[in-house]
Amino acid sequence: MSDRERHGLPGEGVAVSPISRGRVKPRGSRRELIIWYTIRVSGVTLFVLALAHFSILHFIWDPAEQTADFIANERWNQIFWRGFDWLLLMNVLFHGFLGVRTVVLDYVRRPQLREFTLLLLYTLAVLLFVIGTQVVLTLPSPA
Repeated sequence: MSDRERHGLPGEGVAVSPISRGRVKPRGSRRELIIWYTIRVSGVTLFVLALAHFSILHFIWDPAEQTADFIANERWNQIFWRGFDWLLLMNVLFHGFLGVRTVVLDYVRRPQLREFTLLLLYTLAVLLFVIGTQVVLTLPSPA
């Protein structure tokens, strides 16, 4: 009996590790292996960046003094902080959209619906990438 049948899901099973109950590393396509590693690396990177972001904004700088002017004048006036925030945003996008892609490939069985869903997902990802990058790059710097 496959894992999908045990959990009441129709169709062929998703390879699940008996130890961690997570997905096992793909053995087929090189592309799927790269995506599998990208999700894991982006997850670790997200943990480090989010922890640094939280520590800096809540422990190093006083949150009571952080107004919109503070963020515009002190943080986003420096290229380092714009790059840091862009990197955090891009990691969230890559990790999230590749995770949703995995869910769509695992659970959407009808090929036409799967292709449409993936097209919609990729379009939304590119749109959010462009909008996020534009915001970070074009926010006016105070004179």
